[in-house]
Amino acid sequence: MDTQDIRALKILEEIEKNENPSQRELARKLNVSLGLVNSFLKRLSQKGYFKITTIPRNRVNYILTPKGFAEKTRLTYEFIQYSLYFYRRARTDLKSLFRTLEMDKTYSVVFYGAGELAEIAYLTLQEFNLRLVGVVDDYKAGQRFFKHIILPPLRVKDLDFDTVIVTSIKSKDIIYGKALTLNVPPHQIVCLDS
Repeated sequence: MDTQDIRALKILEEIEKNENPSQRELARKLNVSLGLVNSFLKRLSQKGYFKITTIPRNRVNYILTPKGFAEKTRLTYEFIQYSLYFYRRARTDLKSLFRTLEMDKTYSVVFYGAGELAEIAYLTLQEFNLRLVGVVDDYKAGQRFFKHIILPPLRVKDLDFDTVIVTSIKSKDIIYGKALTLNVPPHQIVCLDS
């Protein structure tokens, strides 16, 4: 499932929940530009997934069509399949990594990134004799991650760890570079292939 399908699904879900979301609301919820939302809406409307009415004149109303409901259902099914595949693959990769770390006498790890992959990593970590000593994230510092308060990346130097695991799907090369600038030795940084 590609990014465009995921965005189309989110737009169709929002239209189903709220028949008159503004394009600004949609852009904010999807974390994309207003122009991109406008382009998506035009394309989805041209495909017949919803009708556009303007009552009153200054307010746009979107009405999902039967074809739109069918497409939303298809995309939802595809998203679930994709999510299950991602979860299974991530668990397999993480188990392999954690087994290797245990054999290498690694005892403590730090997660760099606090998204979905980090959550799967945390749950998988419970099956191994490894200890999570901290979680750092560029954007989520101060929030909770299970039992941990997420720290800003600069605080990684305050943690006693054997390995930093990049638990972010996006920007893993950038995060690897940031970890190096924080004086984490390259042999102590692991990026996942997922």
